[in-house]
This record gives sequence, C-alpha cells and structure tokens, in this order.
Amino acid sequence: MDKTEYVLEMKDLSKSFGKNHVLRNISLKVRPGTVMGLMGENGAGKSTMMKCLFGIYSMDTGSVKLDGIDVAFKSPKDALENGVAMVHQELNQCLDRSIVDNMFLGRNVTKFGIINEQAMYYKCLQLFSELGMNYDPKTIMRTMSVSQRQMVEIARAVSYNAKVIVLDEPTSSLSEREVNKLFEIIRNLKEKKKISFVFISHKMDEIYQICDDITILRDGEVTLQDAIKNTNLDILVQAMIGRSLEQRFPKLTNVPGEPVLLIHNLATKYKPYLRNISFDLRKGEILGVYGLVGAGRSELLECLFGCRTVSESEIFYKGKRIFFKSPKEAMNANFAFVTEERKVNGMFAVGDLTFNTCITNLGKYKTLGILSNSKMTHAAKVEIGKMRTKCNDENDKISSLSGGNQQKVIIGKWLERSPDIFLMDEPTRGIDIMAKYQIYELMIELANQGKSIIMVSSEMPEILGVTNRILVMSNYHVAGIVNTNETNQTELMKLCAKYL
Repeated sequence: MDKTEYVLEMKDLSKSFGKNHVLRNISLKVRPGTVMGLMGENGAGKSTMMKCLFGIYSMDTGSVKLDGIDVAFKSPKDALENGVAMVHQELNQCLDRSIVDNMFLGRNVTKFGIINEQAMYYKCLQLFSELGMNYDPKTIMRTMSVSQRQMVEIARAVSYNAKVIVLDEPTSSLSEREVNKLFEIIRNLKEKKKISFVFISHKMDEIYQICDDITILRDGEVTLQDAIKNTNLDILVQAMIGRSLEQRFPKLTNVPGEPVLLIHNLATKYKPYLRNISFDLRKGEILGVYGLVGAGRSELLECLFGCRTVSESEIFYKGKRIFFKSPKEAMNANFAFVTEERKVNGMFAVGDLTFNTCITNLGKYKTLGILSNSKMTHAAKVEIGKMRTKCNDENDKISSLSGGNQQKVIIGKWLERSPDIFLMDEPTRGIDIMAKYQIYELMIELANQGKSIIMVSSEMPEILGVTNRILVMSNYHVAGIVNTNETNQTELMKLCAKYL
C-alpha cells in the first residue's frame, strides 16, 4: 500500500481528562479529495479527536500522519502552517474588527515592514470571488449574522491552502440555501484542489449529500468505518446509539387550548426593524417559527423576552397587557429563553454545572436569606438526571462538556423556574440524534402540562415534525401562519420568499 494513499491517518489515538477516558485507541483514515463524515452522540469524542489533531490537546497515545509523514502539532498555528485547518462549532472571532482583519489575524501582509491593508483587502475579495461569497471585506463582524460569520470562518480556513479542513457542525446556523452554497464550495475544492474534509455533523441527510466515507464514534471508540454508499440510516443510528430508532420524531400528544399570548402590530425601535408582527400562542401549544437566516426570527424572540426595544405593540398575556423592558421582567412573568448562541449568552463558561443550573433562580435555594449549597447541589443533580446529561458530576465545569450536553444544562436551568412560556431559539443546534429526540419528548411533555413553547428552527424536518402550527417570517414580516399537519415544504419556502 502506498504511504500517500491517505492524506490524513490517525492511529491508536487515546485521550483522557483525569478519570474520564474520552478516546480509546481510535483510528481515522482520510483519502485525498474526499469528505469523511464523522458522527456520534454528544460526548462521543468527535471534537476532542479533532482538537488532538489540531494541536489544541496533546494525545496521550497514538500517531498522526499527513501525506505519509509523521506529525505532532504543538499548537493550532503549527497545524495551520502545515496544511490542517479547522472551523470550530463555536466561533472565536474578533467581533469589533472587520472581515479582512479576522481573515489575516496573526499573518498580516506587509510591505517594507508596514501592514499592507490594500493587499489584504484585494486578496480577501479574490478569495470571496472564487468561493462565490458576496461580502464586503470591510464589514465589521459584529454586524453580521451567525451564519454569515460561519461562512467567513470557512473562507479563512480555505485561505491557508490547507490539505485537510475540519468542519465541526458547519451547517448548524446556516439556512438551506447557505447549506447548498457551502456544499457547492466543498465539492469544488475537493475536485479542483483535491482538498480533503472531515465533516462533523448530526444531520443524517447532509451526511448522505456531501460525504464519501463515514466514521462513527460511540463512547470514545470507533463503531463504524465504511464508504457512505455501503450504509443506510438504520446502520448509522445503530452504530451511534447501539440500537435502532423507530421514528425520528415522537408522536405529538398535546392538544392546544385557548390563546394565552396575543401579539398585535409588534415593531422594533432600532435596526433590524420588525414590522406589523401579529400572532397568538395557545396554551399547551408548540408554535414553530421558520424562515431564512436574517428573516427576523431571533429578533422576534428577543423582543418577547425584553432584550430588544419595542417601538409599538399590543401584547396581552393571560388577558393582561404586558410590556417587558428587560429580561428580568420577562422572567418574573414566567417566561424562559434558550438563546441561539449558548457560549455567548446562554451560560457561564467558567462556572460548574451547579452554578449554571441555579443561576436564574437563586431565591429558590436560600435558607434564612443565605444560599444553601446543599439545595443547589440537589437541584443540579435533579436536572442532570432529568436531562440525561453526560458528565462526571455536578462539579464539572460546563466548558468541559460537549456542546449538546451544555445545551441540556441550559434547558435544565430554565426548567428549575417552571416557566409557562418557553422561548427556544434553535434548541437542538449541534445536538446528536438521540439527544434531539429527548428534547422533543421534553417539549411535548411540557406542552401536555399546559406550558406554551415558541421554537425557532432552521431545520425543515424538525419544524414539520414537532410543532402544532408554524409561523413563517420573511424579511422581518410575518408571511403567514399555517397548521403543521396541513402544510408542506413547498408552501413554507414560498412563504419564506413572500417579502424578499
């Protein structure tokens, strides 16, 4: 066998964090000009494996070969300079700097010892043109949506002339149109430049669209390695969770009642401007909010939770007119909000699971006005068990958990408040198929208890699978509200384009 048959070969890789054995003698082989899918439940070791490759973590045992040559990257910079790039699930960017500043961070183009901003600008434009991306390199990152920033990060990885690019949940914030654009870029790069990709995802349909080969991890061990053409959905699920999953979505058993939340002519004071937003939310209902990225879905939830300034509106909750000026007021009215970007505004990364579980409801854990550690520890243990969070115990730092398990802690935090209105912005983003199913079951259980849920989702199957009605947004307007069991993908996409 020729030593360059594989552009990347990881062999017998092991990694532990204290007593927690995350990876156990796993191997991975990636062929030149192909896309290797990497799947597994949250906590299976996917991101840890790639961080070992990228020089973020050091391996306990094992070896890595790039183009047949042994390598051991000491840092991400070392990996990048040797042809391995990685786009992380949680973006780490300088949001107050421009696109071009972020693209050339740490490797400025200079002329006579002076930074050549014009050269970097035109290099950025040229790359965007090659990738079919229409962004102004002078745009400040903070003004861009999560999906736009994700595409910029992918372009940055390409700019290093990498041989292997690791994409960790790259489509988690992208619209269907942007996903198709990304796949077009991947196909062009692997065919024309023979770049190889490791594509980490929980989305089965995407794996079959873009991947040539598949590797599946379970509990830190490889359970399947094969060409994607030799597999099917049942084989992948069996390899991931050790058993088959009879159906993708649980049966909706909730029966929506009378309206509990009425919104009439909601509009925002500052950009982006929402206009003439009117709808109702019923008791025990799961209302989906669908639309293209930038349609105003997240902004709508932020208005309802008091995060955005509303210029005009009539909002009635249980027959009483309300107007939240802050999230605190919304929380006092029994509203809860799971945000889209968990690491930015959903959790305290330096805190442990107990802290992150109890932080929104501290008054509940006081004895004679003093916080009780035993009460907080008990609450954390209850939510860990209820959400089936993978961890050692409640003292683990939340930053040490996988993205999906972090999301479980965040949802558990709000469950401690027993909210009546649950606002969820992409609640299953970056979560494995089994964890998604558990969250769907939880949503239906809450709805059966009379709780009301508004869920934003970019995944068409999800929005059609676990909602009673769907509100479709287009360019910051409500394009229509449809009954889920009476609609289809074609109708939803037409509504998405109504005000474009």
